[in-house]
Amino acid sequence: MQTLGKFPSVRMRRMRHDDFSRRLMRESRVSVDDLIYPVFVIEGNNKRVQVPSMPGVERLSLDLLLKQAEECVKLGIPVMALFPSIDASLKTPDGREAANPDGLIPRVVRSLKEHFPELGVMCDVALDPYTTHGQDGLIDETGFILNDETIEMLVKQMLAQAQAGADIVAPSDMMDGRVAAIRAALDENGFVNTPVMAYSAKFASTFYGPFRDAAGSAPAFGDRRSYQMDPHNGREAMRECELDVQEGADILMIKPAMPYLDLVRECRDRFDLPVAAYQVSGEYAMIKAAAKAGLIDEYGVMCESAVSIFRAGADILITYFACELADAIRKGDIG
Repeated sequence: MQTLGKFPSVRMRRMRHDDFSRRLMRESRVSVDDLIYPVFVIEGNNKRVQVPSMPGVERLSLDLLLKQAEECVKLGIPVMALFPSIDASLKTPDGREAANPDGLIPRVVRSLKEHFPELGVMCDVALDPYTTHGQDGLIDETGFILNDETIEMLVKQMLAQAQAGADIVAPSDMMDGRVAAIRAALDENGFVNTPVMAYSAKFASTFYGPFRDAAGSAPAFGDRRSYQMDPHNGREAMRECELDVQEGADILMIKPAMPYLDLVRECRDRFDLPVAAYQVSGEYAMIKAAAKAGLIDEYGVMCESAVSIFRAGADILITYFACELADAIRKGDIG
């Protein structure tokens, strides 16, 4: 260490001394413009159902969801992501309700775009909320997930969403080749300006449990390891991202976020497309549970966790904390 007499000549604390200097040297920024708020929607009117495993998160009927959308607009959150929870009577082995142009999600999209045209609406392209077996695709007699047949249904689902007015479509199924098929179908049907956010590296993670409670999409048999990624594999994740780039994705996503920050960074370094990270239900629930037990400061950990994701290289953060983070940014507690 360089010294002048007995004192250090390099004092790292100098620029930490005042608020203005800390702000001047801040390397990672968190903006409300970079947030996406995921919400769960159900049929009915004036219907609000708590998700027990996700304190503060509710399944909302459309009338109440419109109020939440209005709050997003006021806070400046640019995009709301929709996830359905449908009645079991509408579920089938092939998940065909997903492609119903008058189904829950298309109706919600149309209403949101009518009332709040400035709010971006992102739709999940996946069959698990619509299948009786809870898997992300069509199955054969052995229970194996059929790749190409699933893509055909996903394209139909996506077109119902796009025709309703969806601003972003986000295939989360992890079938091989689905991004190329969805991009081609969008272009062929006149939706050349509709972006595809690809769940490029979606891991077979145990962090998804609370989400499956909320969406009613837990698999009735087996697991999803034959199509979602092995958490041990990083090089394979980059190969998945590379393929999505080649197939026409507009945004790449790493999911979950915090347990895979190394891959958020590698994706950012290797590819020029925007990189999204999804702070999933299990990450959210752990923060909530630890705070309820008095073990952590929920507000501080919420802010710090978001900073860590952007510091790793994410351009976009999908998080159930979006509204709280937007308020924290407004207050100057994070940014």
